[in-house]
Amino acid sequence: MVFEKVCQLLADQLQIDASSIKREDRLFEDLHADSANVMILVMDVEEAFNVTVDDNVLPNIRTVGDIVDYLEKAV
Repeated sequence: MVFEKVCQLLADQLQIDASSIKREDRLFEDLHADSANVMILVMDVEEAFNVTVDDNVLPNIRTVGDIVDYLEKAV
């Protein structure tokens, strides 16, 4: 459930097919996100999952799996 929702948020933000996103995809290198995309994604994730993402966590978020793992612990 978390993975699918994160994929949909990423797909909407990056205008890509959600079914093509894998857990190991790197946000910048594989999905071609930029820092603005990531900041918007953080806001979307906070709203969708009703969480607050700590700023100190962001440097450690490199892959889709990192986002999913963080959310599964936070929710």
